[in-house]
Amino acid sequence: MKTTLYDFYDEIPPDPGAMIESLRAFGYHLETSIADIIDNSISAEAHNIGIDFNWKGERSTISFIDDGIGMTEKVLTNAMRPGSKNPLEERDEKDLGRFGLGLKTASFSQCRKLTVGSKRKAGEIFVRCWDLDYINECGEWRLLKPDKENIAPIFLSLNEFKSGTIVLWEKIDRITKGTNSDNKKHEDHFLGQIDVVKDHLAMVFHRYLEKNTNLKIMINGRQVKPWDPFLTNHPSTQRLPMEHVIFNGKEITIQPFILPHRSKFDNDKLYEIAGGPGGWNERQGFYIYRNKRLIVQGDWLGLGFRKEQHTKLARILVDLPNSLDGEWRIDVKKSVARPPPLIRDKFKQIAKLTIEPAINIYRYRGKVAERSSAASFSFPWSTSVQHGMYHYSINRDHPIVANILQNSGENKNKIKTMLRLIEETVPVPLIILNSSNNPDKIQQPFEDAPSGELQMVLKEIWDSMINTGVSKKDAKKRLEQMEPFSDYPDFVKDFIQSQESEIRNE
Repeated sequence: MKTTLYDFYDEIPPDPGAMIESLRAFGYHLETSIADIIDNSISAEAHNIGIDFNWKGERSTISFIDDGIGMTEKVLTNAMRPGSKNPLEERDEKDLGRFGLGLKTASFSQCRKLTVGSKRKAGEIFVRCWDLDYINECGEWRLLKPDKENIAPIFLSLNEFKSGTIVLWEKIDRITKGTNSDNKKHEDHFLGQIDVVKDHLAMVFHRYLEKNTNLKIMINGRQVKPWDPFLTNHPSTQRLPMEHVIFNGKEITIQPFILPHRSKFDNDKLYEIAGGPGGWNERQGFYIYRNKRLIVQGDWLGLGFRKEQHTKLARILVDLPNSLDGEWRIDVKKSVARPPPLIRDKFKQIAKLTIEPAINIYRYRGKVAERSSAASFSFPWSTSVQHGMYHYSINRDHPIVANILQNSGENKNKIKTMLRLIEETVPVPLIILNSSNNPDKIQQPFEDAPSGELQMVLKEIWDSMINTGVSKKDAKKRLEQMEPFSDYPDFVKDFIQSQESEIRNE
């Protein structure tokens, strides 16, 4: 009989201790690992998911309980197997997993002891446990099987449900190693993780948590409320035409949005919330969803665009079927996705068509206008190009500047010198640096100024226009168009109303 290369081989299973420790190094953050656990609960058709952070120093635990369909003993044992699914297999279109690693890698990234208990409808409770320290000690893949007498009390609470699953993390060394249960600072740090996790889950699962859905997530008794990246209920949000891309016979849906300018928010708190975790600059770009679950939370997908201050209002929703995971290179952590080469140009075109109007909204606060076509009195600063370099100068035609120069008498040259000095020493590099590093901390003109101060500036400009021969009717129109008062239309309206009697008598 003729032999082949495949007739002779050595079977070399991975060393259990080395393999388990390697699985801990997938690069999860606490919030992304917890999102992976929630995926399993959603796939199990849970309506209620509870997460509990229990502080006990190094003996602290994090537990998850859901009222999903639960697992039989056989299904539970297989679910605890690293690599319980082949990513090449066809899956249910609602399945949020792919590699059969999420439960294990997400848990091992945070804890050294993972115990899962589950119960099917009208069935009994089954429990399985991975203890990494024990695996390193015995050198074998021993999935612990506690008998009924040794089941931890927490798993007995499943008797209160028709069906469900509990995941328990113990020895959570990534968070609590070296902590003391009596140390208030250590406790505050541990419990402080709750807000980080809550914000992340509110973003990742917002389409499951929104109205008319049946999912509720609680963390230490506090309900997670959805965070909508696209502000779909805000009257100033712009929804651009939807695109449909067919790839490998599957449909990808793309919905671009342009978010409102800061001036369209009632207060700073609402504006900050709308920015999302990480802030406005961090959250711009494409949002990739698979089965309504957010995979990428704002990214330009390596298409050649950078996260700039002036593009931060552009956000684009992309819906993928889970059958395209491989083509989109979605990783185990469900945190990375990249469009296949054949459709990269299409996504780049959509990004460009979204960015351009978003820049206009940012620059002109919701108004589509160009400085070059505006009246000469509108802007305090002028921009020009000299020898290929940008130069910024104070607009001498601005009413208050023109009035001061006209009535400066013997001080005219001194005032011109002062203006020139200001123009030549504008700290442009520092402004650019601060804008890049802290984009959401750049104040808008008169943002925090007392109303009396704004009133005084308005009055001075008004008087300057009147003193240079501008009629009151024209002065009214000019104030409404003038930067930055065009951003405060209500305030300008109140000021002009105070002048109405004089206008009528003109």
